[in-house]
Amino acid sequence: MGLFRELVERGRSRAEPDAHWSLAKDADEHPIPGRLHKIQGVGVVDPRALELARAPEVVGCVEGLIGPEIDVFGTKFFPMLGPLATSTSWHQDNHYFGTNSDRVVSCAIYLEATNRANGCLQVVPGSHRTGELVPHDSGRGNWAHGNWATVDESQAVDVVCGPGTVVLFSANLLHGAHLNLSDGTSFRTAWHYIPADLALELFPRGVYRDRHVVMG
Repeated sequence: MGLFRELVERGRSRAEPDAHWSLAKDADEHPIPGRLHKIQGVGVVDPRALELARAPEVVGCVEGLIGPEIDVFGTKFFPMLGPLATSTSWHQDNHYFGTNSDRVVSCAIYLEATNRANGCLQVVPGSHRTGELVPHDSGRGNWAHGNWATVDESQAVDVVCGPGTVVLFSANLLHGAHLNLSDGTSFRTAWHYIPADLALELFPRGVYRDRHVVMG
């Protein structure tokens, strides 16, 4: 937690977003100085974050899914600085990766307890099994920072997590997170594990800075 608190403090001095540091936006969709929304490429901004990605307890589980030679890419940190903080709305990770491969495993680590009130994960169970990607469109309002899918939320379930919980899931799974309606924080970090031999045009091994060897 110490590292991520440091990153939030570093974010307080930022007046403008850049390629790594994303700021929350006001009602007119202008960046709010000092209010961190996300660090994209947190493993590049501070390599200490990769210690979690390389934790043997986590990588051992991933090895059982995709084999012993593993990279991680797309590292990110969401502090969820309430109230009305966001991380992601409904989407499939593979939509952004240019693939529908079932060999990409997404990982979220909840550094603080999460529930519906402070922005817990929500998923549509079984939505990864079709192997198909659904359309994603530009978001609005609280979700203006990305492109998101439309889902039947009556099929969704909340994933309530205690601090330190690791969640692994298919990058084809429809998932998102509730708004943080509390006044507190809800720190979480996330990334995607991939077999070393799986070539992704947008994230080539040895070229894309936020793709890192974790095993093998």
